[in-house]
Amino acid sequence: MAGKEIEKLIKAVAKLPALGTRSARRIVLQLLKKRDTQLLPLIASLQEVAEHIKTCEICGNFDTENPCSICTDAARDGKMLCIVQDVADLWAMERVGFYKGKYHVLGGVLSALEGITPEDLNMENIPARINNEHIEEVILALPATVDGQITTHYLLSRLKDMPVKITTLAQGIPVGAELDYMDDGTIQLALNSRKPL
Repeated sequence: MAGKEIEKLIKAVAKLPALGTRSARRIVLQLLKKRDTQLLPLIASLQEVAEHIKTCEICGNFDTENPCSICTDAARDGKMLCIVQDVADLWAMERVGFYKGKYHVLGGVLSALEGITPEDLNMENIPARINNEHIEEVILALPATVDGQITTHYLLSRLKDMPVKITTLAQGIPVGAELDYMDDGTIQLALNSRKPL
C-alpha cells in the first residue's frame, strides 16, 4: 500500500473529470516512475498556470493575458460573436481552426433542477457587447440538451429586438451532445451549416 502522501495525490487526481480511482492510481504510478521527466515538469507547469492564469473580462476565456489573446487579436472577425457554454467549448471551436470570430463564455446553461438562473451566468453584458462591438451575427453554439435549448430560447428572447442576425449550429451535433466531445469535422460541419433562429 502507498504512503499517505501518495494516497492523497491519487484521491486528488481521481477528482478530475472522467477519472476514477483506478485510472488515478495508474497515472500517479506513471508519474512516480518517471519523476524527472514527467512529475517534476508537470508540477512546474501547474505552478506556472496557477500563478499566471486569468479570466478574460470581455469573453470569459482562460488566458495569461486579460483581455485574452482572442479578444485582442485584430485579425479576428469582430462582427461575429459565438456564445458557448464553457471554456472547453471555446477550446473545441479553436481546435477546429475554422471559426475566426470572437467568443462569449456563459459559464454554464440555465437549469431549473440545479437552480441556475440568468444571474448565475455571464449573460448580462451580451447586449452591450453587440452594440459596442458592432456585432452583426451571434452564433448560439450551446449544447443540444434540454438545458441548452432552454438557454437558447432565453437568449433569443433577450436579443430578438436587436439589429443582429442570430444563428445556431446545425447538422452534425447529436441531441444531448457537448462540443468538447465532438470531433473536429463534426464541429466544422455544424458551424458551416448553421441556420437562422
